[in-house]
Amino acid sequence: MVKPKFKGKSSINPSNSSSNPDRVKGAGGNNMRDRATIKRLNMYRQKQRCNSRGKVIKPLQYQNTVASGTVARVEPNIKWFANTRVIKQSSLQKFQEEMNAVKKDPYRVVMRQTKLPMSLLHDRIKAHNSKVHILDTETFETTFGPKAQRKRPILSVGELKDFAEQAEVSAQSYSADKDRDLVSEDSGVKEEAREEIFKKGQSKRIWGELYKVIDSSDVIIQVLDARDPMGTRSQSIESYLKKEKPWKHLIFVLNKCDLIPTWVTKRWVAVLSQEHPTLAFHASLTNSFGKGSLIQLLRQFGKLHSDKKQISVGFIGYPNVGKSSVINTLRSKKVCNVAPLAGETKVWQYITLMRRIFLIDCPGVVYPSDDSETDIVLKGVVQVEKIRNPEDHIGAVLERAKAEYIQKTYRIPSWSSAEDFLEKLERAQKVKKVGVRYYETHNVKNKNKNRKMPSDGKKAKRAKR
Repeated sequence: MVKPKFKGKSSINPSNSSSNPDRVKGAGGNNMRDRATIKRLNMYRQKQRCNSRGKVIKPLQYQNTVASGTVARVEPNIKWFANTRVIKQSSLQKFQEEMNAVKKDPYRVVMRQTKLPMSLLHDRIKAHNSKVHILDTETFETTFGPKAQRKRPILSVGELKDFAEQAEVSAQSYSADKDRDLVSEDSGVKEEAREEIFKKGQSKRIWGELYKVIDSSDVIIQVLDARDPMGTRSQSIESYLKKEKPWKHLIFVLNKCDLIPTWVTKRWVAVLSQEHPTLAFHASLTNSFGKGSLIQLLRQFGKLHSDKKQISVGFIGYPNVGKSSVINTLRSKKVCNVAPLAGETKVWQYITLMRRIFLIDCPGVVYPSDDSETDIVLKGVVQVEKIRNPEDHIGAVLERAKAEYIQKTYRIPSWSSAEDFLEKLERAQKVKKVGVRYYETHNVKNKNKNRKMPSDGKKAKRAKR
């Protein structure tokens, strides 16, 4: 006996309409609307029902109200009267220690920070976390001086012995050169103002480009010169990122590692890796080094931020460290203008590396520091051809480079000073003295900048493992 078909109304609608939440997904089911979206759109298309007098019989779903006189009760559950989130002091202390250890490790990332009680980790004892603003409540004038309203000032020490130790530590760390409030006698001799060329990379426009790159990037790569990593490293930008943008990832790329010995590169990577992930790199379109490791690292960051459609990687650093060359190496073709001179990149620009990874090139930025003019010249921040007196910096080049390599390069057996070296160089080149000093000075500096003369490597030997 054949069972008759069900003729009643089924709870499942067999229609394939786009407004049916129960429709069967076909071959392209992943691109179809989900059940929640269809129900929400159907709710928008609803119309209220009214009788002939205009009274609403069936209101809209999102306009439905509770009828007058309806009794509403709260579920008699003890959870409404108990603590919702409770943690022991020992568990909190253990969580705080483990979280601090993870934050200090440059190779570990904290996931789902919004679901963790990060506000409980702040140490309220520290001054920068304290909400007490003592200067707002008790000013200096009301504490000291003739208008003082207190008999005894509040000191940070409890005994005279502690106060003496604190004063001794302050005296040892005092430097008269850095004291801007120190009044000195006018001896009639003043230091000449620096040339404008030594202020390259410090303009407001350049810093504006830097902040654009930082705000637009998820991962920030600071390119360092392998010949002088600490000199081309901007501590101020790192502290700004750590304080204001702690969610952005910072990576060190040690570029131009082909110009220094392998053991020096290995030691610098070991030193810098204690603070941030560090990669050794050699930018070249034909014979590069470290390209695969850097691309693999960027792919890992892409998987880490899988909730985003794409991630942006910004390249920052000193002028002439090779930021644009690194981008060209990653793309295996020339997409950014490069030159052996500082200041070739003027504005920031986007470059597509992959479907989900974008690269941002940034102009070179120099933070104002206590570097001398010689340090600025040897870092390659300025163009040697535009310096007014370039021969003043030859002495530093002769001190940093090994004498045997200078003798081998210029075929000069010995010299007593920088002036003596230039005079012997003029005789060896067999040229006239008119304009020769200027030309030969640039020749020596450019060879030092391109590292055709190896240095003695004292900084790398002093670096701690």
